[in-house]
Amino acid sequence: MTAIRKPPTIQDVARFARVSAATVSRVLSSPERVSEATRERVTEAVRATGYTINQAARSLRMRATRTIVIAVPNMGNPYYSTILDAVVTEAAPRGYGVLVANRLGDDPTEWLRDYFFSNRADGLLLFDASLDEEELSHLPLVHGRLPLVVVCDELLAPRFNMVTTDNAAASRRAVRHLVDLGHRRIGNVRGRQVKNLTNERWLGFHEEMHAAGLEVREDWIFQGDHSIDSGYEAGRRFARMRDRPTAVFAANDEMAIGFISAVQGYGISCPRDVSVIGFDDITMAKHYTPPLTTMRQPRDQLGRRSTEALLNILEGVPLESEPFRLVLTCELVVRASTAPPPA
Repeated sequence: MTAIRKPPTIQDVARFARVSAATVSRVLSSPERVSEATRERVTEAVRATGYTINQAARSLRMRATRTIVIAVPNMGNPYYSTILDAVVTEAAPRGYGVLVANRLGDDPTEWLRDYFFSNRADGLLLFDASLDEEELSHLPLVHGRLPLVVVCDELLAPRFNMVTTDNAAASRRAVRHLVDLGHRRIGNVRGRQVKNLTNERWLGFHEEMHAAGLEVREDWIFQGDHSIDSGYEAGRRFARMRDRPTAVFAANDEMAIGFISAVQGYGISCPRDVSVIGFDDITMAKHYTPPLTTMRQPRDQLGRRSTEALLNILEGVPLESEPFRLVLTCELVVRASTAPPPA
């Protein structure tokens, strides 16, 4: 009896072309992102193996929704605009729609019940670390893997796929910039603490202050919540102080801009009287007065690489590691809001 030959798989194409299965998937879904030489090798391998994409089986495997959800804690934060654009740019050519879910009431797990257990979405890009880890681990598996990629400042349990930036190291570089300018009296506008997770930017601030032999004074620490309003309130508190730091590191650009706006209202000049450095490099940062020195996050890459990893999970393409962990590097952007301390 003649054995029935199994149809060729994407792994067969990858072996023939001597590339990864992820590269084959990229050539088939987004050929413009791959070099001409690689496209030709994969195309020839597809021809030689007889591989075809079974769209019917693919739709069944994907539960026919072909939609991913982006869960964000604050849709109004301009930090997310570039990331969301990159997610859509990456997902659309591969045939996926994108839904954006803001925080829903006091129970963020509504995202899970509403979008996943009603089969309205296939995968989740998570930007909100406040979701319960136990609930996340119960998402329906796809190809035996959790259809979730976390894109957060704080690090969750190592079992989750994650794309993030070097937040602690970048914060150390931000403080080092102020120290190199001659500042020894440095304050901080810190972001909110999420449950029991490590606040990476607060950790980096502490580490570099310690490395420089500088005191972290509690009266120079201003609690914020990543909003302009909380930065403005920190600036008002700063302005009413008699003994002030000569520089302030804010955990994001919105708080830095709010801080500068407040102190300037009291006649305090930035950077003549106080230097301010932010984090993220949102679009407004370079257009503010003074233009803001900041740590630039590679937001486009955060969006693209996290989406690519999630879609590869949904399509059964092997990842570079299991779970997938990618840490991108931030860049110091020096503008006019930092200068040597006053004489």
